[in-house]
Amino acid sequence: MDVTFAGEPTVVLRVEDSSQIGHARRVAVSEATRAGFDETDAARVALVATELATNVFKHARTGEIHVAIVPGVGTRGVELIAVDRGPGFNLADCLPDGFSTGGTRGEGLGAVKRVADVLDMYADQRGSVLLARLYPKGFARADVRFGASHHPLHTEAVSGDGWAMSLGDEAISAMVVDGLGHGPLAHAAARAGTDAWLTEARSEPVTALAAMDAAMHGTRGGAVAVARYDRKTDTLRFTGLGNIAGSLQDLEGTRGLASHPGIVGTQARPRQPFEFSPVQGRLLILHSDGLQSRWNLRDYPGLVTRHPAVVTALLHRDFSRGRDDSAVLAIRLETSV
Repeated sequence: MDVTFAGEPTVVLRVEDSSQIGHARRVAVSEATRAGFDETDAARVALVATELATNVFKHARTGEIHVAIVPGVGTRGVELIAVDRGPGFNLADCLPDGFSTGGTRGEGLGAVKRVADVLDMYADQRGSVLLARLYPKGFARADVRFGASHHPLHTEAVSGDGWAMSLGDEAISAMVVDGLGHGPLAHAAARAGTDAWLTEARSEPVTALAAMDAAMHGTRGGAVAVARYDRKTDTLRFTGLGNIAGSLQDLEGTRGLASHPGIVGTQARPRQPFEFSPVQGRLLILHSDGLQSRWNLRDYPGLVTRHPAVVTALLHRDFSRGRDDSAVLAIRLETSV
């Protein structure tokens, strides 16, 4: 397996009236076409987008559909996430045809289950997050167990944050960068760092961070966190400069990953990485300071076991500061591909 990918900002589509359901469908199909889907597979995306947006409008009255192109094994997919603050529901109850809480025929989520390659969700009294991922025909098992929610400040056209990851047979590597400030200059800093990381994606964290520091020289600079998980030794190595938050999550609790003070791009001196082992099965989460730091997955019973994309969408929903760019990345650490 060889998957290396730099993320783009998440496309966020508001759903507040019925006319926006069609808009969500059209945008989702456009992203599917951009991802290389043919007409038949794009039609599956259209169905899922329609049903998720309809479900948000009928049951929560207001919410969002998040759309992103995601990497898969040997292909690319389309991710659709319905996010709302309406009354929670149980997915197992809602999947059978005929179940409805809104006076409809109750066929929507059953139809989503039949055509989506990945379906998962989390719901409680605070609202619901429902994930569907689709891949082209013949790639139903292409999914990578990661999630990312990436958003520019609402007044900006570009994001000053960035994230990237690389998954291979021997290692999983991940990076989050936050260019100082926001807007085009922060974006340029983050882009320079991301491009440099991609050339060193399989290197040790200190080597990758040094390459980013050199590439970001002359830009505003920024905060960076780099992690590399060695599948064979079940060891995570982590290094960071600045205020990118990192943690390892499982049912037992949280282990924080400490970054050093500094700004990448100012001839910062890379520090030796921290090592953690064993970590197999834990959820690695990295995020910029556009996300509040005072969250605890234990406040959401069972969430840590859900698909990482459900986790990242929920964290953005409940803990985005709303006054800066934000990026949150989560990857399940597994010793086997």
